[in-house]
Amino acid sequence: MVVLPYTVAFLLLSFLQTVKIANSQSFIGINYGQVADNLPPPSSTAKLLQSTSIQKVRLYGSDPAIIKALANTGIGIVIGTANGDIPGLASDPNFAKSWINTNVLPFYPASNIILITVGNEVMTSNDQNLMNKLLPAMQNVQNALNDASLGGKIKVSTVHSMGVLKQSEPPSSGSFDPSYGDLMKGLLEFNSANGSPFAINPYPYFAYRSDTRPETLAFCLFQPNAGRMDGNTKIKYMNMFDAQVDAVYSALNSMGFKNVEIVVAETGWPYKGDDNEVGPSIENAKAYNGNLIAHLRSLVGTPLMPGESVDTYLFAFYDEDLIKPGPGSERSSGLFKTGVTMVYDVGLSTSSQAPAAAPQPSPAAATTTTTTTTTTITSNSNSSTSTSTSTSTGTGTSTSTNTVNISIGSSSGSGSKVYLIRIFNLGLLYGFMGLSLICLFFYDLQI
Repeated sequence: MVVLPYTVAFLLLSFLQTVKIANSQSFIGINYGQVADNLPPPSSTAKLLQSTSIQKVRLYGSDPAIIKALANTGIGIVIGTANGDIPGLASDPNFAKSWINTNVLPFYPASNIILITVGNEVMTSNDQNLMNKLLPAMQNVQNALNDASLGGKIKVSTVHSMGVLKQSEPPSSGSFDPSYGDLMKGLLEFNSANGSPFAINPYPYFAYRSDTRPETLAFCLFQPNAGRMDGNTKIKYMNMFDAQVDAVYSALNSMGFKNVEIVVAETGWPYKGDDNEVGPSIENAKAYNGNLIAHLRSLVGTPLMPGESVDTYLFAFYDEDLIKPGPGSERSSGLFKTGVTMVYDVGLSTSSQAPAAAPQPSPAAATTTTTTTTTTITSNSNSSTSTSTSTSTGTGTSTSTNTVNISIGSSSGSGSKVYLIRIFNLGLLYGFMGLSLICLFFYDLQI
């Protein structure tokens, strides 16, 4: 009986840690592009971030004003080198050291830089010279970090589009395009050796644009649907996001790198577009992002990676009005207005984390007969652009129309489910604390 108080204390602390982990949202990040002339000051954005459950921010560059503004917030920061910097980084180790000396050392550790992405969607750029120099550039950046004694603290990787996959459906048959051959193998060996993630940009939005049936829209928005069966694993998927992520996992596994962490560097849904665009609407954007956030918070994971949520960076923080090429949807994916208010509520505010019930897809989006077989998207990058292609076979940024996923429930209940989980956790916590006090009370009586 002497150990009773210590046992109770240990169990209580263990339970508190479990609840903390369950409620942690370090897996929710957001992309912060700057191709705009109406963005609020970085200090305002930092303050806004701290009022949300967003724990990580991905920059396409390394703007010192933003990095400084995020100092001492604890928010994880992903910074990036431009595609145009890759040749210099690859050929000159001193250039890589200078880059680290300029963009990392003055700010770290006060600013919590966690990852450096070397280039964006380089492997699908069709620039063979850039592709060949990507790995040497990453190695030189890694070596520069090692020389600064930061090699184990800040990771180095690059970001890929879904176009690196040759096959993406069914998810269990996911495989990389063999034309990348040793180049992709070298990148994966780098990721594995350095414990850095494989960063990918899955967009169910583009999958819907290549197949505009209402059932496909529901499948992409995590809404009630019949599901799609993976004939190899007999797993029925209920949403496109899980299918795309599991296809990437299968591709990594097929090359012997299943232990390399997957990070979703971009995913989102535009809330408006041109008149001839299929899919963009406030209703659909709110449904996708809100249900995705609820799915991540559930910690259900994907069928092939259950029980955990991959780090996922939503696209995007603000609209970027200076992205000129492409359709209107390119400039309309921001979750927040530049006046630092929400475009629509998906439950990211810490004052109301249970998002409102996601609406059903708008009739216009669900019934439109226009189809688009190829789309081009320009990623927000200050000095480089990247292209993602959506096709009916599922290469590019979308999986095929037969790709499948698992959801955590209907759109109308996703936010409520997260809220109930939190109430349940708190109930267990208070119940356990009460039981602990009772045990201690009886222990005191006995002594």
